[in-house]
Amino acid sequence: MYEGGIYRTNYKEIDMENTSQVPVTVLTGFLGAGKTTLLNRILTEQHGRKYAVIVNEFGEQGIDNDLVVDADEEVFEMNNGCICCTVRGDLIRILSGLMKRADKLDAIIVETTGLADPAPVAQTFFVDQDVADRTKLDAIVTVADAVHLSSQLVDHHEAEEQIAFADVILLNKVELVEDNDIVKVNDRIRKINPFAKIIKTTRCDAPLDEIVGLNAFSLDRVLDIEPDFLESDHDHEHDDDVTSLSFVSDTPLDMDKFQDWFGNLLRTKGQDILRSKGILNFKGEEERYVFQGVHMLMDASPMGPWPKGKNRSSRVVFIGRDLDNMNLKEGFENCKSA
Repeated sequence: MYEGGIYRTNYKEIDMENTSQVPVTVLTGFLGAGKTTLLNRILTEQHGRKYAVIVNEFGEQGIDNDLVVDADEEVFEMNNGCICCTVRGDLIRILSGLMKRADKLDAIIVETTGLADPAPVAQTFFVDQDVADRTKLDAIVTVADAVHLSSQLVDHHEAEEQIAFADVILLNKVELVEDNDIVKVNDRIRKINPFAKIIKTTRCDAPLDEIVGLNAFSLDRVLDIEPDFLESDHDHEHDDDVTSLSFVSDTPLDMDKFQDWFGNLLRTKGQDILRSKGILNFKGEEERYVFQGVHMLMDASPMGPWPKGKNRSSRVVFIGRDLDNMNLKEGFENCKSA
């Protein structure tokens, strides 16, 4: 119940007009939609703001932390679990630590794993007393993959939740989709969430003032969607068929062998590989290479020289179904240079 700027719940009183609270933007969206691309855009804009960044990954081997640009912002990584369930306590602990120096922060950005349900993440900012006293949920920004969103909405309830809870939706990768299909995807989004602002983007190229500092999160709207939002535990069960495998090699890889193996893998098994990504050390190459894939689509490019003092190792992560039957470890091992 809303009473003069304060929501009264069974848990506590939430002062929605406390200007000393640090605003938090939650970046969500299904696997491979472009969340890290958006995060890097935010961090490289000339805005003069100081952000703390929290990155969550589903698998035990972290990649996204290294894909975040080398900026002044602090980056906190939470691996081997989903922010909405198994590592939610880690989120609370990191936020509590950040609040000890809140005067040095303009805002906090939380990038969730692509398999996160945003409801329990958002709930954290209301039902945990310490977090709610010192932070304010500014907006939930969902990055949607224009190529794959329609099928993701059918196969994964998390994708639908990410759309439903969004204040802003970046419909990304529109350059890969025909105009009439964009209209269909847009209509599908509107049936789930008629209120969110939809911004069509290529590589998440939306203006920064349409992403952060919006004061857009509406508890009233969320309570309309989910009346027990503040009272339920929001237990979130992931699809048991979706698992993660990761591999590391300190031996440089042979570029030709890797390209042959990975290209064949995506052609034959790509439908079951929801997400693939990695940082690669190729023999004879001074630069790191990064690749990111969604199903059969993959993008790879150099990402600059290896940082001084950093171990030159290759790390790859796969998220998908039936991964154990793809001989991924054997295939990766065979890519090592002689």
